[in-house]
Amino acid sequence: MKTKNKEYIRFDWAMKRLLRDKANFEILEGLISALLNTKMKIIEVLESESNRENINDKYNIVDVKAKNDKGEIVVVEVQNLFQMDFLKRILYGVSKAITEQLSLRDEYRKIHKVYSISIAYFDLGKGSDYLYHGRTTIKGVHTNEELGISKDELKAYDSEIASDIFPEYWVLRVNEFDAYAKTPLEEWMQYLKTGYIADDTKDPGLLRAKEVLKFDSMSKAEQEEYRRYFDQLCSERDAIEKAHNEGHQEGHQEGRQEEKIEIAKKLKAQNVDINIITQATGLTLEDIEKYKI
Repeated sequence: MKTKNKEYIRFDWAMKRLLRDKANFEILEGLISALLNTKMKIIEVLESESNRENINDKYNIVDVKAKNDKGEIVVVEVQNLFQMDFLKRILYGVSKAITEQLSLRDEYRKIHKVYSISIAYFDLGKGSDYLYHGRTTIKGVHTNEELGISKDELKAYDSEIASDIFPEYWVLRVNEFDAYAKTPLEEWMQYLKTGYIADDTKDPGLLRAKEVLKFDSMSKAEQEEYRRYFDQLCSERDAIEKAHNEGHQEGHQEGRQEEKIEIAKKLKAQNVDINIITQATGLTLEDIEKYKI
């Protein structure tokens, strides 16, 4: 892996190593603020899957779950490698973030809104845009009007529109971004894809990132670990993309499950970790054993 003097470390590495530090909250706040087009203030980072150092997902999944000053929860997840059921993983993550807000005796009014931000470094789904946004809208079947919140119900909600209660989903397809950065969000997309941060950026999060995310500012040991991370990630990605393409061709006529099995076999032949195989294909460990992969 070659590096330049002004190269900044990858965002997923920063999330895992640096962004949980309160001194660096401003970086994550910058990304979220640019995406949601509103000022975001993080008050704490909550427990999430990648807080636990697990070697099996070290190169694949990185997530941060944060609470803002309104009590709302933002789940930011980076997925580096192809995963067949990634959209369902997003749904699971949001559902978990909602249910974890309540104890058994809590009232439902204590549930706060959840924002899901997924940064995909692989070809997720079909479409040509780099940014997708989804929210649940509740409208009259005959009138097409949005369901509102009555005056009596306002104390239980933070909005006058029912749709604002439900989670919102943002999907950033990094590989699809190919534009000159003019807006703060485009500057963030440029950084996510290339590691480049413009000298004249005005975004507070990127300004802070320029201070703390420099490759050259890391110790020799950290630099070496980062190089290993990057090299391993590239190797895993190449193996999964190759196996996916070959498995798709061989399994196309046989059905979805057979396609997953073919991909898993290709990955196994390239000595990819079994946990990466299950994440990439959606097969379970029981499936791996059953089909003698």
